Amino acid sequence: MAQMSGPVAPKDPTVKKPYFYVMLDKDIFGSPQPDGRGIQFIYEDSGRLINSASFVGGVTDQEILDLMKTTEGFRKLVYSIGISLVSKDTDSVRFAFQMYGKEDPLVTGTTLTCDLPTDGQEMEMVLEAQTWSDMDAQPGQIRFEFPKAEQKGLVSVRFYLNEGFSVPEVAADRKVDFASEGYKAMIGKCLMNPGELGPLASVIEKARRGEEIVTAFIGGSVTQGAGAVPIHEKCYPRLFAQDFEKTYAQPGKVKLIKAGVGGTPSELGMLRFERDILRDGAVNPDILVIEFAVNDEGDETKGKCYESLIRKAMALPEPPAIVLLFAVFATDYNLQERLCPVGFHYDLPMVSLKDAVTEQFYLAPGEGRIISKNQYFYDVFHPSNNGHRIMADCLLELCRAAESAEPVPADYERHLDMEPIIGGEFEDVVLIDRKTQPLEMEYSEGGFSGTDEDLQRVEMDDVLQPVPEFPYNWHYDGSNHEPFRAKLSCKAFFVINKDSGSPEYGKIACKVDGRLVRVIDPLANGWTHCNPMLLLNEKESAVHEIEIGMDAGDEGKKATILGFGAVK
Repeated sequence: MAQMSGPVAPKDPTVKKPYFYVMLDKDIFGSPQPDGRGIQFIYEDSGRLINSASFVGGVTDQEILDLMKTTEGFRKLVYSIGISLVSKDTDSVRFAFQMYGKEDPLVTGTTLTCDLPTDGQEMEMVLEAQTWSDMDAQPGQIRFEFPKAEQKGLVSVRFYLNEGFSVPEVAADRKVDFASEGYKAMIGKCLMNPGELGPLASVIEKARRGEEIVTAFIGGSVTQGAGAVPIHEKCYPRLFAQDFEKTYAQPGKVKLIKAGVGGTPSELGMLRFERDILRDGAVNPDILVIEFAVNDEGDETKGKCYESLIRKAMALPEPPAIVLLFAVFATDYNLQERLCPVGFHYDLPMVSLKDAVTEQFYLAPGEGRIISKNQYFYDVFHPSNNGHRIMADCLLELCRAAESAEPVPADYERHLDMEPIIGGEFEDVVLIDRKTQPLEMEYSEGGFSGTDEDLQRVEMDDVLQPVPEFPYNWHYDGSNHEPFRAKLSCKAFFVINKDSGSPEYGKIACKVDGRLVRVIDPLANGWTHCNPMLLLNEKESAVHEIEIGMDAGDEGKKATILGFGAVK
C-alpha cells in the first residue's frame, strides 16, 4: 500500500525590501469609456506622486522624494511596484503605470502594465524586467482598467526600494469613528463665520413646509467630486443634498445642481454662472455653496473674480442663501486668508475644512487624532470618500446652527450698496459663445471656423456620464491663417482658451485695438482644460476691436477659443 504524502512544507518567506505606499486601501471606480470599459485615472505628474509618498507613505527623506521627479530617478529608487486589488465585480483588472514622454507627454513614454487578480493577492512588477524608452521624462499617471464601466475595487500600491534606500514603517490607521464625540468636536471647528443665518433658516423652514429645495454648488474639482468613488454618488454635494433632504425635507423634494469644473478658478466660475447654476434662467437655487479656496491661485485678479461671483449671486431677483466653503489640500494649503475677508465683509456663512481637520492630522491616534491624512485625502488635492463625507457633515453643521436663527428670506440689497473689499467690477459679466451672444458683438471667424469636440468633460449634478465644457466654441485647424476678429462695446473682456497636452496646439496672440496684450501658450498646463484670461479691464465702456490669431511660427498648428466673457 502506497504511503500518502502530507502537505509540502512551504519555503522560507522572501525577505521583503523596504517599501512605502502611494495608495493604501483606496476606492477605485471605472468611469465609463467610449469602448464600454471603465477606467480610474490617478494623475501622478507635477509633484503628485511625491506628495502621495509623503502623506500616504510617510516619506520625509528629501533625496527619495526628489528622485521621483523624473523617470531616471524613479528607476534608481524603485526596485519593484507591488499592487493588490479587491473587487467583487470582476476577476481581473489591468494596471497601467504610464511615464510621460519628453516630446509628447501622452505618446512617447513607457507604459508598464500587468493584469491583476481581484482577490487581494499582491502582484509585483520588477522594474529591471520592463522595456523602457529613452524618451521617458517623468512618472505620469496610474490607470486601473476594468472590463466594464462602473465596476469598483479597493486597491493598494507600494514601491519596494533598491539597495541603499530605506524608509521608516508607518503604523496602520484606526478606523474612523464618525459617531464619536471627538468627531463631533472636530466638525464643530469648521464654522469660520456663522454669518447671517436667517436666509439658511428660511430655506430650512421652506423645506419643512414640504416645498422643493434646490441646492447648488459651484467650484473646482473638489466640487466636481474628484476623489469620491463613485464620483456622482459619494461627492460632498450629493451627500449634503441627501442629508438635507433626510433631515429637513420630504422625500424627493431636494434637487441637486452640481457645477464643479476641475482645475478652474472663480474667474471661470463667474463666466459660467448663468449657464451652469441658473441653467439660463430655468433654475432658481435656494442654497448656493461657492468653493474655490483650493483653485483660486489661478485667478489672475487675486480675488476680484471671487467677489464678483458672490455679488453676481447676491444680485439675483430671488437670491439664494450663500455659503462660502473652503476646502484644503494635503499640504494644508488653501486660500481662505485671501478670500475670507469677502465673507466677513458681507457677513456670509463660511465653512472651513482647514480649520476643522488640519490641526488634528498632527496628533497621535491616542492623543486626539480622529482621521489621518491618508484617510481624509484620496490624493494630495482631493478628498477621499471619508473627506467628502466630512465636507458634507460640515455643511450640515452650519444648517444645525441655522435652526435657532430667525428665518429671513435672503436679501442682499444693502450688501450690493457696499464698496467691494477686493473688487467687484466683473459682477455683470456675461458669457459669449457660438450659441449665446447677449451683447451686440460683430465678428468674423477667420480660420476659427470649426468646432472642437475634444474638450474637458465633467460630471454634472448627480449624473455619472460627463458632459463637454464649452461645446459651442471656435476651432482653428491651421488651414486658414486669418485671425478671429470682433468688435463690441465693453469695459472688460475675457477669452476662454482651451489648454491641451498635445504639441499639435500652438500659441495664440491676442490684440486689443491693434495692440498685442497677451500671448497664450495652451501647453503651459499640460492637459485639456478651460483657461480664462483677462484681455481688457477699464473703468468706462467703449468700443473695442479684438483680434485673436496664431503667434508667429505657429500658424500651422491648432487652437480653440472656447468662449468669451464681457462686461458692458
